Amino acid sequence: MKKIFDVLLAHNEFKAEAFVREIDGKKPLFVCTIATTETAKIPGISAAGKYPEFTDYTPPADAELLLLGKCKCIAGVPVTPDGIPTPALITMSALRLADIPVLVASGGLKVKPQIPFLDLGGNPGKDIRTGNAVDDVEEVIQRATIAGENLTKTADYLVIGESIPGGTTTALGVLSAMGVNAEGKVSSSMPENPHQLKTETVRAGLSASGESFGSLAKNPVKAISCLGDPMIPAFAGLVVGAATQVPVLMAGGTQMSAVLAVVNALNADVLCNVAIGTTRWVISDRSSDLKGIVAQVSDVPILAADIDFGPSRFEGLKAYEKGIVKEGVGAGGAAIAAMAKLGGAVTKDMLLKEIERNYALLMETK
Repeated sequence: MKKIFDVLLAHNEFKAEAFVREIDGKKPLFVCTIATTETAKIPGISAAGKYPEFTDYTPPADAELLLLGKCKCIAGVPVTPDGIPTPALITMSALRLADIPVLVASGGLKVKPQIPFLDLGGNPGKDIRTGNAVDDVEEVIQRATIAGENLTKTADYLVIGESIPGGTTTALGVLSAMGVNAEGKVSSSMPENPHQLKTETVRAGLSASGESFGSLAKNPVKAISCLGDPMIPAFAGLVVGAATQVPVLMAGGTQMSAVLAVVNALNADVLCNVAIGTTRWVISDRSSDLKGIVAQVSDVPILAADIDFGPSRFEGLKAYEKGIVKEGVGAGGAAIAAMAKLGGAVTKDMLLKEIERNYALLMETK
């Protein structure tokens, strides 16, 4: 796979290379879209927190870590049940290395972060098995679009990431309702991807909402309302608003394909200015297929940060090489932006050293 700097051109190489060249040396703004959904509390769905109830605290804690370098709403940092740290650690390290500004936007939260953030007017998401998952979708998309348009005046391009536990299941819900075949293709923060549980959850939601596979192909608002989460309308609106003016790097894993499907249905014209930025772990994950889902939606390029934790001295970081966590909080996109901003001066080795330094500091304060 060809790469520029330490960025892999993972899909649609020609467009991927053009996108990297376009953002080379430019100044980005990183926007982290956070939200919560009751879907994350289904046992076995998410590894984002020691206990299902803890998932309400993961997004605000991730956001606090990005802005403060520590968490306020919880003690320590968000970890998986095995003690593996949040990917926000990668994001924070990359953004600080390249001095990239951060804005946190809320799509709908149970627990608010103790930092300044942009509230897009949404509510926390409900369990998608009810078939009635998200309120005020249209209103949130409209507000986020206005925000996206205005944020472009502050930067050369936007990098938009997300933090929402349970998000790959709700992404599968939206994709299925919109007729994109993603069963068995969305990724997981766990090494054993619970595809069967996700599929059953989505099918229960489709049944409860009276919808079926593809029945909402032309109605992204209803697809999110029935089977999505509050991050998706916030994220999609930001993309629609920003990509009319500047390049947008959608930072994340297979959840980005659901946002892509929504943006494609709302305003396909902006996608010529959009790329997906993820990590090597997502691209090399055999239990998911980001490229396969994206190819069904739109011909956007995919970039992947060639991050490698194999040489790390910390077991908690080495675990990423075994397929745990993989991506989140815009980790891949933030790393790509850091590498591109300084023309490749930030390397994957430099990034690993900074991540290890921050990890050691956080573990001391736990």
